[in-house]
Amino acid sequence: MENTAVANPIAKDLAALGITSTNSGVSTGTQWLKGEGNAVTSYSPVDGQAIASCTSASREEYEQLMTKAQEAFLSWRMVPAPKRGEIVRQVGDALRMHKEPLGKLVSYEMGKSLQEGMGEVQEMIDICDFAVGLSRQLYGLTMHSERPLHRMYEQWHPLGVVGIISAFNFPVAVWSWNAAIAWVCGDVTIWKPSSKVPLSAIACQQIISKVFEKNNVPEGVSCLMVAHSAIGEEMAKDKRVPLISVTGSTRVGKRIGGIVGERLGRVIQELGGNNAIIISQHADLNMSIRGAVFGAVGTAGQRCTSTRRLIIHESVYNEVKERLVKAYAQLRIGDPLNEQNHVGPLIDTGAVKEYLGAIEKVNEEGGSMLIEGGVLEGPGYESGCYVKPCIAEVENHYQIVQDETFAPILYLIKYTTLDEAIALQNGVPQGLSSAIMTTNVLESEQFLSHAGSDCGIANVNIGTSGAEIGGAFGGEKETGGGRESGSDSWKAYMRRQTNTMNYSTELPLAQGIKFDI
Repeated sequence: MENTAVANPIAKDLAALGITSTNSGVSTGTQWLKGEGNAVTSYSPVDGQAIASCTSASREEYEQLMTKAQEAFLSWRMVPAPKRGEIVRQVGDALRMHKEPLGKLVSYEMGKSLQEGMGEVQEMIDICDFAVGLSRQLYGLTMHSERPLHRMYEQWHPLGVVGIISAFNFPVAVWSWNAAIAWVCGDVTIWKPSSKVPLSAIACQQIISKVFEKNNVPEGVSCLMVAHSAIGEEMAKDKRVPLISVTGSTRVGKRIGGIVGERLGRVIQELGGNNAIIISQHADLNMSIRGAVFGAVGTAGQRCTSTRRLIIHESVYNEVKERLVKAYAQLRIGDPLNEQNHVGPLIDTGAVKEYLGAIEKVNEEGGSMLIEGGVLEGPGYESGCYVKPCIAEVENHYQIVQDETFAPILYLIKYTTLDEAIALQNGVPQGLSSAIMTTNVLESEQFLSHAGSDCGIANVNIGTSGAEIGGAFGGEKETGGGRESGSDSWKAYMRRQTNTMNYSTELPLAQGIKFDI
């Protein structure tokens, strides 16, 4: 391994994951293609070091992946679902064995805390467990026919090739949500990870390739391509890909969704969030402060479920402010591999620029900074990606508040009645996650009612982040409307077919229609 890899603090972990100084970023499963596109170097936002490089896919190699995936689908779909589930179970076990080195790589490459990096790998393990059970529960329904001696039922068939486009903030977990379920459903996958975090994706492919090889899984069931966004758009245009799952900004989602929509393909979109916690006068403020701070500064505010807004009842507004100021003063910002630190870096200097621009817009629109932001400098902050979590008092209608900023900026908004608070919560274009802190059951029920939160996720007495894989994940409005992970989201990865079986010697028509010849 060359010096660029040895010099970083996770060199042993990279070796354990099969990451070298230069890797191929193009794979059909167990086989790695040359990677004839551009070279991609992954730089850690933790210290600015180059971790390692990889080669990306060319358009010709994309065609190779697609051909191999289509061939694999023809045989993979015929493997009984419980057998597919058994292979996914083994993938989960392999991830358990590699949890520590993969968690460290995720933390170092993306910049999230080590605990969150480990937690992300645990999410992968959990979704594998979920998918194993699901492999024996791909149920259809039986319906009574209105025609005598007829049986009517529905069944579910695999779709084919599923394209997965993932974002930098969850380098591996969101892929696994899609892939584990797609595989047990009989689909094959082509994964295009974010080019900001390619090594985490390559490590995952290294791990699963050994499982696939041991089980003689057809080459092409799990394809990986580190690639330029243009090739991602090629996949979105490709009629051979019936389903595209995309995670990213609303802007990216609108573009990809439009491309897929033009060919009447399917799309699962998990896009931007502008998530709020309502803090009622009946709230337990100890819980509220803990939930708000973790939601706002965890992953340096780079989760789609990060808490962006606190909507606080006027009677407790000042107390909440004071306690937030005290809590923020205790935050430790620094190397996320150090478990004593609470906040790591933003992903790159481009994100830092957006953070500074958002603070400037807050001031321009009339907001007041309760805790000032800024970029940290000096020893330990050489990457230029570390910023101060900040808090601003604002009005909900400010344009900067309506927009999502992927950074640790928390907006405080005052309310008088719960109806007003819910209207403020819903009064943004996004609709991913929401929460209310209250010990009043009537308020809880109103928040969860038809007249309550319009988000895909609505929580009571927990924050906006930290979703479990057992529940379908996703949101409404400009968040995209798609669902991934748990519940019955598996149905998005399959096609429904209604079947009617006539076991008589007659041909009665529906609705009593007569047609005699």
